[in-house]
Amino acid sequence: MQHERMAMRTLKQPGPVHPERITWFRGQPQPLWFALPAGATLNQALSEPLAAAGLQSATLVLTDVALSPFRYVMPGPADDASHVAWFSAPRAPDGISRIERANATFGWAGGKPLVHCHAAWTGPDGRRRGGHILPQETIIAEPGEATAWGFADIRIQAEADEETNFTLFQPSGRSMPGAAGIVARIRPNEDVVSAVETICGSNGIRDAAVRGSLGSLIGARFTDGSRIDDHATEVLVRQGRVRAGEAALELLVVDMQGTVHQGWLQRGENPVCITFDLVLEVAAAGA
Repeated sequence: MQHERMAMRTLKQPGPVHPERITWFRGQPQPLWFALPAGATLNQALSEPLAAAGLQSATLVLTDVALSPFRYVMPGPADDASHVAWFSAPRAPDGISRIERANATFGWAGGKPLVHCHAAWTGPDGRRRGGHILPQETIIAEPGEATAWGFADIRIQAEADEETNFTLFQPSGRSMPGAAGIVARIRPNEDVVSAVETICGSNGIRDAAVRGSLGSLIGARFTDGSRIDDHATEVLVRQGRVRAGEAALELLVVDMQGTVHQGWLQRGENPVCITFDLVLEVAAAGA
């Protein structure tokens, strides 16, 4: 006897459901590598080179970057029905914390550049943790490096989102048919793996790489059978690809205790909690 597949998890958001569940714009990505100077805030170090290059949006990846002072929050339950989830109180460990892997989205808020950053790191006590870095209150402790994929004609702007009652990064612009990159936002309760495949299918893309990218999920279900049942998690893409139209995503997933989990996502079992920032780079022919 075959067992029926259980319905995918969902959360009822406080506002009306937006009719457009996935928003994307196609543009030409510009890869950049740049130094992160000691003494700068994380927001300054990541956003100033991108703004100076005339970019309106970007996704970034950082590894082995030392931070002190360092402030962060973790996913947490909401205090009331105005949101489906919220954040823990800010935490500020004494000493140097070292990023294992961080993904960040670069955009704009109130006319000023801003980054949204999720990460896994090793704290001064030697323990591995993860969460949402507060970039304007966190300082680069030692010189480091960042990799970015930026877009000059696709803007990401922090705007009020009626459905979730959060202020969220949202892309806008004019798509360039045939361009090698896509900037997208996936809204709540959409399976993230299926959404990547939908974006690619709608753009006639068979093969692509996921660059940077981060967001939140309603728990997580991995292909090895492991799972996270917390209703809100902070996540970042460790690696992702599309081959012959089929997507595969390996994520770092942070639960409400700040514990970092890692694995390949099960298709159809990983709905977005609040939002998901996605950047795709189309694979070159023969790549």
